[in-house]
Amino acid sequence: MSEPNETKLNEKWVFIVNPIAGNGYAKSVIPVISEMAEKHKIASEIVLTEYPGHASEISRNYYEKGFRYIIGVGGDGTINEVAAPLAGLKNVITGAVPAGTGNDLIQILGFPGRFTEKEWDIFFSQNTALMDAGEVNGKLFLNGMGLGFDAQVASENYVEPGKVKKGGAHKYIWHIVKTLLFFREKKMITTSNGERTNTDCFINTVANGRRFAGGFFLTPGAFANDGLLDVCSIKKLNLYHRFRLLLKVPQGKHIYDRRVRYFQTAFLDIEFPEKVPFHVDGELHFAQKFSIRIIPGAFNVIYNPDGNHFFKKKN
Repeated sequence: MSEPNETKLNEKWVFIVNPIAGNGYAKSVIPVISEMAEKHKIASEIVLTEYPGHASEISRNYYEKGFRYIIGVGGDGTINEVAAPLAGLKNVITGAVPAGTGNDLIQILGFPGRFTEKEWDIFFSQNTALMDAGEVNGKLFLNGMGLGFDAQVASENYVEPGKVKKGGAHKYIWHIVKTLLFFREKKMITTSNGERTNTDCFINTVANGRRFAGGFFLTPGAFANDGLLDVCSIKKLNLYHRFRLLLKVPQGKHIYDRRVRYFQTAFLDIEFPEKVPFHVDGELHFAQKFSIRIIPGAFNVIYNPDGNHFFKKKN
């Protein structure tokens, strides 16, 4: 017979930490996790990742052990890895503790990019919501995937998995400026909602969330529980219009420009004449053809109901 204060197995939490996320910031969060879990009387384990893909292995392993609160601690890529094996499972709760550099995904959940004690208190209140996910060529994304300019920036800023990024924000800004100056759009064919479109791709973002690269609201109308993906497709631009349009993106005002096609869809196919870089929640990949779809209600996630979250209220 269990003791009255003993936590049942399915109430245990595991925190999966990528220790090099945020240039090592995630590692400094480990003692805070222990302190806050103890404060809230949460039985938990903390496990550190050791190589790319390890977070998914740990997540799957702890789910099979009976843990039902599986939390990612790191950047968007780490959170993606932790969540991916849990898609479609209704008897598990997923959460995110932001400890990366951009931390765009956490905006969906209504939390800031760094937790204070106040955010930990809200986090352990365990308010949950069903959240959609996107899928591209079999890869899940929680926030979004991108083609064109932003994917080229990601490829320029690419760091071999397992290594710490150097240069920080200054290096990233340099890659943005360089790509703005020299990027050349490629032809693209999109098929969605029964419509086939031929265009040039400066940016093509398909998203569940709204924010990318720490402050660019490419899909400002997106909700993470509406069963639809928001698509922002920007066609070929000259240098002047590139700078002019991108200055509007932080406020989401670019979608009113005639060079921007903004729409929602549940399915989208894209094809290029050759392989191109694309990012999935910030992680770099390459492909020529893209099959993209929404997975409604894929995850049961912890969120902040009083924060600026991106969930649509249900009637």
